[in-house]
Amino acid sequence: MPIILTENLTKFYGRQRGIEGLDLEVQEGEVFGFLGPNGAGKTTTIRLLMGLLRPDSGTAAVGGLNCWRDAVEVKKLIGYLPSDFSLDPNLTGGEIIAYLGHLRGGVDRSYVADLAGRLDLELGRKFRQYSHGNRQKVGIVQAFMHRPRLLILDEPTTGLDPLMQQVFANMVHEARNEGHTVFLSSHVLSEAERLCDRVGIIRDGRLVQVGTVEALRDIKRFQIDLTFARPVRPDEFMGIAGVERVDAQVDGTALRLIVQGDVDAVMKAAAAYPIRSIVSHEPSLEDIFLRYYQEDSPSSASPGGT
Repeated sequence: MPIILTENLTKFYGRQRGIEGLDLEVQEGEVFGFLGPNGAGKTTTIRLLMGLLRPDSGTAAVGGLNCWRDAVEVKKLIGYLPSDFSLDPNLTGGEIIAYLGHLRGGVDRSYVADLAGRLDLELGRKFRQYSHGNRQKVGIVQAFMHRPRLLILDEPTTGLDPLMQQVFANMVHEARNEGHTVFLSSHVLSEAERLCDRVGIIRDGRLVQVGTVEALRDIKRFQIDLTFARPVRPDEFMGIAGVERVDAQVDGTALRLIVQGDVDAVMKAAAAYPIRSIVSHEPSLEDIFLRYYQEDSPSSASPGGT
């Protein structure tokens, strides 16, 4: 059974759409990236999973437990970092973590100290004295400190510098290697590309694509620049599977190809000619993401399987 399972999950705020008809499965032990810009429905989905909101229709389950009806039990399984982590400004970071750890029945203090050390977090400072990045570090520590079965992290690297982002990435990989699941909401696509096993793209409250990072790259067009020792006619590459466009460059010794999906056939065809250089501009999740948000409507994107 998936650790996260939603079926036709729908939530509106009056007439304003939150999410609609969301069907999602997240498997135990994977890092799942939930991608979309602000307002797409990411935080609404997370609050429904946490039992902080009641759905208008449909169901959400974590570990086989109903997220609304069994909210207390569900929270015991989860380490949660909200997008707007904020607590009593007069408490120190250490006092906040100790308080939250007490609510969970106690946590390993040595592990808490290790997490704080890795993140270069001074636990003795008051919360109001922290920068945004250090407040985020407190949130990360309290999410990880009890080694939860499921981590739900909403925009976790906001405010972190590149070094701390790498430390966080290592923590995520370690959690996955220990069999834990990470559900990571983000609009930073390079982050998801680096961390996640699978990603889902949400647009206007609807899930428009789910797949592995590699599978999502396959839906994006590649640009391949080929330079030959002698001129090659563009029509030598037209008709090859996946080739959508071929433009001659310079004196005909260079060709620029736009290729959809697998480029293996193009490389085999190019090998028939004396090649001086090959430059491939591979797709990023940023490109894929923009493609979905440039479409006229969610229905114009082909949904992928879970």
